[in-house]
Amino acid sequence: MLLTLTTTHRPATDLGHLLVKHPDRVQSFDLPAGAAHVFYPEADEARCTAALLVEVDPLKLGGGRKNRAPEGFALGQYVNDRPYAASSLLSSALAKVFRSALRGESRDRPELAASAIPLAVRVPVLRCRGGADLAVRIFAPLGWTVTATPIPLDETYPEWGDSRYVDLTLTGTLRLADALNHLYVLLPVLDDAKHYWVAPDEVDKLLRAGAGWLAGHPERGLITRRYLAHRRALAGEAMARLTELRLADEPPADDSIEPATGEVAAVEDVRRASLAVRRREAVLTALRDSGASRVLDLGCGGGALLTALVADRRFTEVVGVDVSDRSLGLAARRLRLDRLPERQRDRIRLWQSALTYRDDRLRGYDAAVLMEVVEHLDPPRLPALEDAVFGHARPGTVVVTTPNVEYNVRYEGLGPDRFRHADHRFEWTRAEFAAWVDRVAAAHGYTAVLGGVGDDDPEVGTPTQMAVLTRADRDERAGRDERPDLDERRDRNDSNDRKEATNR
Repeated sequence: MLLTLTTTHRPATDLGHLLVKHPDRVQSFDLPAGAAHVFYPEADEARCTAALLVEVDPLKLGGGRKNRAPEGFALGQYVNDRPYAASSLLSSALAKVFRSALRGESRDRPELAASAIPLAVRVPVLRCRGGADLAVRIFAPLGWTVTATPIPLDETYPEWGDSRYVDLTLTGTLRLADALNHLYVLLPVLDDAKHYWVAPDEVDKLLRAGAGWLAGHPERGLITRRYLAHRRALAGEAMARLTELRLADEPPADDSIEPATGEVAAVEDVRRASLAVRRREAVLTALRDSGASRVLDLGCGGGALLTALVADRRFTEVVGVDVSDRSLGLAARRLRLDRLPERQRDRIRLWQSALTYRDDRLRGYDAAVLMEVVEHLDPPRLPALEDAVFGHARPGTVVVTTPNVEYNVRYEGLGPDRFRHADHRFEWTRAEFAAWVDRVAAAHGYTAVLGGVGDDDPEVGTPTQMAVLTRADRDERAGRDERPDLDERRDRNDSNDRKEATNR
């Protein structure tokens, strides 16, 4: 079975650094059911393709009671399509061969590993139970352009019709780690078979690989059932945990509306998933451009943005702040804080705090993010947030995103008097948002740049509005007086954390 991964990012040979596989040589790896080989059919500055070829040994595959063939005949474990069609065997090879790339880690190119790059993936033979249309429904909401061409049963006898296999091509601009995790989960989902016994720890594997995209996927139920081999108890547990993550993420991260029909809801889920990813990428780009290394995620919810921040090593200190203790618990689970090495864990802090009250712990950071947060406050409470964030905490850069109410006319099923989420207290027009940003910047000594996220409609603008506010005096030496020594501040924060834990 074969999978190819191509990029046109320049220099394209950086793909070798991201995959930790040198383009100039073939590398081979032993697998429980055979062997995997990585090689590069093309590798130059303009275009680079990495190929993963998996050779399956039928004798190894057939060994053991748990690997009995589902076909139910004596030779079924040896005579089947597993050596030739992409399946969970290919997913297992991806996990072993590209382990660090799946985690979004790159010692040589950490900035590139955290960035979206142009990618093209091809799987020439994939069993797709549900047809080519299912492949589109599964991959398109994740930002891929999908071409799934059915493979005929026999090219010499076209009247026999199509087989159950497709030639799959995906193109898009995504982080390499996201692309690999999509493939790791979804290849066996489309095949609808697993080559190994599905144990309870598969739920954790699914949620880990699906972090940031599965909870909001319109086909998450089908994906969960198939990935867990239709084991009802495991699928129920996974869906319950995904629901918790989705509910925690909706207020701070997603523009979610509640259309009247299921058909419209499915359309909106596709749009929302794509917009949520693009919004996070826009915020990350703004933070990188600011040169920030110590970042606050204010109103972090279940940690959707935190996971992306932690994946980028340039952010040496990442703090998630939320008023909800439950949301912070979900964020901790999403970040796997209990499993991280101590060095990684020391970069991350989760604090319970209300953004409408001054909190000394938040002072002196390079940047702060208010991603889909302000619209959840009653308008009379906004001055308190402005004072607490811009007046007291005074980070060097503040990135703010909020829905553009003018764009709501483009959402089917959303009436003129309804907001995108039931918890929104207001939604601003572009002029209203610009006026608020200008007033806050002038009052607190910031300069501001306005922008947007999503497709720019010539009549109503982008679905998400964004502003990057930069403190005018952030580079002045005098500004350092308000920032305590980092070790001293960390000691103080640890003391505060212990006090909070005792009070709880």
